[in-house]
Amino acid sequence: MISLPRLYAIVDAAAFRKVEDLTTFATELIAGGCTVLQYRNKSGSAGEMLRLALALKIMSAVGDVKLIMNDRADLCLVADFDGVHIGQDDLSPPSVRTIIGPDRWLGFSTHNPQQVKEGDSTSADYLAIGPVFSTSSKDRPDPVVGLEGVRQARQLTRKPLVAIGGITRANAASVIEAGADSVAVISDLLREPRKSAEEFFRVLR
Repeated sequence: MISLPRLYAIVDAAAFRKVEDLTTFATELIAGGCTVLQYRNKSGSAGEMLRLALALKIMSAVGDVKLIMNDRADLCLVADFDGVHIGQDDLSPPSVRTIIGPDRWLGFSTHNPQQVKEGDSTSADYLAIGPVFSTSSKDRPDPVVGLEGVRQARQLTRKPLVAIGGITRANAASVIEAGADSVAVISDLLREPRKSAEEFFRVLR
């Protein structure tokens, strides 16, 4: 079973205008203690996604950092990332596992107890549950599950559990207390990423 850090940082391409801004942000997160970064790009072409992914790969080569590709198993392989994270509307976990092989990490998003049960029966290495709180990072977010949704998910799986959706330094500890192993964060890392990451780790000890 894999071991997740308390903070699962997401690098969302939508927040940056230049490649240099994105890689600087990721560098600062790593300096702040992040060891897992998910690269998320919901609007770019495959070419743009790959170009930014390769820039992240080069930037992170000096550290012991896991890079996770959001959605795209094919680009995970081409960019030589360490894993891929898929949602309910992507290829199924068995299909993605066939593509990426047994050694790369596979994460799977869930939004209700039934999906958690289904995810638990797959070869996914970890499951995500959310949105825990309201979030602005998705155009059409699923219904908020709240802390009770995290507690229910914890009871339904022994896989590592990542909570996502509206998580900040102010509420992160309560999410871990509800049963999550890790919290995925986008917005609350954007300003002063190194300092923000360090503060998350202090809160989540």
